[in-house]
Amino acid sequence: MNRREFLTSATVAASAATNLWSQNVPGRPVTTMGFSPDCFTVSRPSRRPLDYLELSARTGAGGAQLSLPPDFEPELPKQIRKRAEELGVYVEITCMMPRTDDTSAFERIVKGAQEAGAVCMRSVCLAGRRYETFDSLEKWKEFVADSRARLARTARIVERMKMPMGIENHKDWTAEEMYALMKEFGSEYLGVCYDFGNNMSLLDDPLEMIQLLAPFVKNAHIKDMAVEEYEDGFYLAEVVLGEGHLPLKQIVDIMVKARPNIKFSMDFLTRSPLKIPCLTDKYWVTMPDRNGIHLARMLRYVRTHKPKYPLPWLEKMSKEEALALEASNLAKSVAYARDVLGLRK
Repeated sequence: MNRREFLTSATVAASAATNLWSQNVPGRPVTTMGFSPDCFTVSRPSRRPLDYLELSARTGAGGAQLSLPPDFEPELPKQIRKRAEELGVYVEITCMMPRTDDTSAFERIVKGAQEAGAVCMRSVCLAGRRYETFDSLEKWKEFVADSRARLARTARIVERMKMPMGIENHKDWTAEEMYALMKEFGSEYLGVCYDFGNNMSLLDDPLEMIQLLAPFVKNAHIKDMAVEEYEDGFYLAEVVLGEGHLPLKQIVDIMVKARPNIKFSMDFLTRSPLKIPCLTDKYWVTMPDRNGIHLARMLRYVRTHKPKYPLPWLEKMSKEEALALEASNLAKSVAYARDVLGLRK
């Protein structure tokens, strides 16, 4: 399939998506899978909690990860709980961990999450990507020390307030590093928000990683991935569930077995592929002791798993084509979660 055929296919699929949302998903959830805050990167709708909750349910999702603004009105969490119960969807709250010993703002968010009826919270240690953010081992070590302090503060608070929270593998920690952090800081209330595809950027195998981290999972970011080689490494692209190469059902089953009530939030950004420059010197600056077998295995995986469809380069699309692709991506993924993964309402 060439690019023109791909874009034509996306436009046709978008029309089908509109029909899916208006007919098979008539303003109500049809899957227990929810949406992360980043599922509408092209259309950029309001992320105000109540607005995003409504949009997610109207698009067929069974819940949403929401952010409470730092100065949220006291009534907002109660409004979120009431609307979520009316829609029959779950709520998770995403926020940053406290950076200093003044944890009052973080504790207010946790209390707000409880009042909103959140089943779990989600946070990250690094907002960016390890191989792009750090250009020296010293800077990485400073980040590690800061992260450990934030994890210690967070663990104390969520355990005291009895609020589950998952820390996402956000292209920062390798599988082994994440496991070590969880062995030290993990508890009944602090664990992992497992992102299915992120650690491919650090050359980890997604199935092996969840087998390692399953005892610590609290919530999840579900996605499917496609890869393609380029001169400095490989492209990593988020694609429609079932159109990539991840063993989605196996990973879902492992997580459900470890945590039967876990919620899966789709974290599908319709965007151009990310460059994973694993054949450059800078990529390895923060990982001097990592065994080269990870590189060999990932490159072999990339070379033997060709994309099923052309990778989506949004900068080559018109705004209308990109919007059509996003609509198609989300609708088809909702249907796949419902019909293939068994995540039904």
